[in-house]
Amino acid sequence: MNTRMIRLGLAALVFGFAATSVNAAEVTLKAVSVFPKGNFFARHFESFVERVNAQGKGKVQIRLLGGPDAMPPLQVGNALKGGVIDLANTTGVFHANLVPEAVALTLTTKPIAELRKNGAYDLMNKIHQDKAQIYWLGRDAQHIQYHIYLTKKPNDADFKGLRLRSVPVYNAFFKALGANPMTIAPGEVYTALERGVIDGYGWPIAGVFDLGWQERTKVRVDPGFYAVETGIFMSQKSWSALDADQQAFLKEQMAWLEDQAKSYVAEGKAEAEKQDKAGIEVLTLPSADAAKFIATANEAGWAAILAASPQYGAELKKLLAE
Repeated sequence: MNTRMIRLGLAALVFGFAATSVNAAEVTLKAVSVFPKGNFFARHFESFVERVNAQGKGKVQIRLLGGPDAMPPLQVGNALKGGVIDLANTTGVFHANLVPEAVALTLTTKPIAELRKNGAYDLMNKIHQDKAQIYWLGRDAQHIQYHIYLTKKPNDADFKGLRLRSVPVYNAFFKALGANPMTIAPGEVYTALERGVIDGYGWPIAGVFDLGWQERTKVRVDPGFYAVETGIFMSQKSWSALDADQQAFLKEQMAWLEDQAKSYVAEGKAEAEKQDKAGIEVLTLPSADAAKFIATANEAGWAAILAASPQYGAELKKLLAE
């Protein structure tokens, strides 16, 4: 009897150890998004999280802590670098203080599939790891451009003197147009428009309605410029702690998300139609002015990258834009 009990006890211990080992193999990654829940640029990432959690049971799970309410967007880069969080849905623009070259991702219109083939992905990932201990898992938003939005229709294609809400990625471009770029937090833009502090703003074709800015917007300037870049970045420490099977799993899920990027074309078109119905007029620049507009955007953007990164700027331009 005693021998039987001992054997049963040992079996229970072995079973308990095995169960613990299985549970320990499952890794839960702490994640944040720089976009509010349900926002245009958050929805694709939220689908990614749901898919990972559904298919990654026993392997990888993601615990989404929240959006800007959980962590200010401009702190996300340092949080990844320090391993405070494991994963983030963010944009290189928000950690350009750590990796100036990351802004170059906004200047390319090439799809991520091509960047993976021509070496641009590997180079950008290497730069992120070397400079900030951040691992670039992949790109989400594609095929979505920025536009200039105005509170009233200008007499011509002259932007000189206009006060435009801006961010670092297109500050140089706005200055080259003769406009005065102003840094204003998204949550304060509506009031700035309402009080006439600014004459307009730079923003993607999507997301205007999420912030209510359509109420103070009269004109959208076409053509668009640059390409909105959002993606999934990980702490290098967290990435390295995963085993080969877990890393492969996340890469597979990222490939799925990147394949969904084709839907952004239709979604962007739908946003443009929504703006039209809301009474936002489209100012389409004449062909010559449009060509000059795009050339000015590209020249100003790459000049800033080349100045910020003498080591990698020229190579990135060759891979991303030529």
